[in-house]
Amino acid sequence: MITPTERPRASDFPYVHGFSPEEQARLSRQARFLESEVYRDIDLSQVDHLLEVGCGVGAQTEILLRRYPEVSITGIDFSERQLSAARSRLAATPLADNRSRLLQMDAADLCFPAATFDAAFLCWILEHVPDQEQVLAEVRRVLKPGARLYATEVMNASFFMSPYSPHLQQYWMAFNDHQLAVGGDPFVGAKLGQLLLRQGFREVHTQVKTWHLDARDPHRRQQVLEYWSDLLLSAVDQLLNARRVTPELVTAMQDELNVLRRDPNLVFFYCFFQASARV
Repeated sequence: MITPTERPRASDFPYVHGFSPEEQARLSRQARFLESEVYRDIDLSQVDHLLEVGCGVGAQTEILLRRYPEVSITGIDFSERQLSAARSRLAATPLADNRSRLLQMDAADLCFPAATFDAAFLCWILEHVPDQEQVLAEVRRVLKPGARLYATEVMNASFFMSPYSPHLQQYWMAFNDHQLAVGGDPFVGAKLGQLLLRQGFREVHTQVKTWHLDARDPHRRQQVLEYWSDLLLSAVDQLLNARRVTPELVTAMQDELNVLRRDPNLVFFYCFFQASARV
């Protein structure tokens, strides 16, 4: 487990999905695909200056700029490679003109004065950091009194597909074990309420957002399966390099995914969590 004093350099942060151009493109597809679910219950209409923690390749930044045209965004990320992609993306986005700045920074040690921002947005970031409580403590410090935080996070223990696919499940367990080993937490979504309370946030609310898909909506089920296949395969190189999986397991997992794609009785279930709170 990586401790706060052993945090990796920005150049070698152990991101479970890697930093390839293919992964950066996947993050963009992911943001667009999940937009309706992520933003359905988020209201930033009264916000002037938003802190986006873990802005990555700028995929969520672009959506935020479009959905909230009065908001100015400061995005921070630990990875210069991701920030370089984000800067290129936003340079081609007229909505970003004079409304965004992107900074390389450790979310557990923010270089901002106290009470700087009107709101904070965190999406799929706490699952990757080694000290979620320190990150939330720093976010709370730089928010103004009354400011709102929104955090959206995974709950990977909820993943289920039927018919049962043993190699897929073995691969998924290896994925989660690896994320834990490099200092992340693939189950942090269920802990959001407790984490926010411990850091002194008030009006803490959490909700479960669920995908439960079967033959009643085969088109959406197929879309979600393709999205999920992308996510699973994005970690193959990292899991092979860490010897968490073998090439044979990866092949068997892909074969099972292909069988599931053709199965009219496929059932898919997954849930993630979204929290809101005030300072």
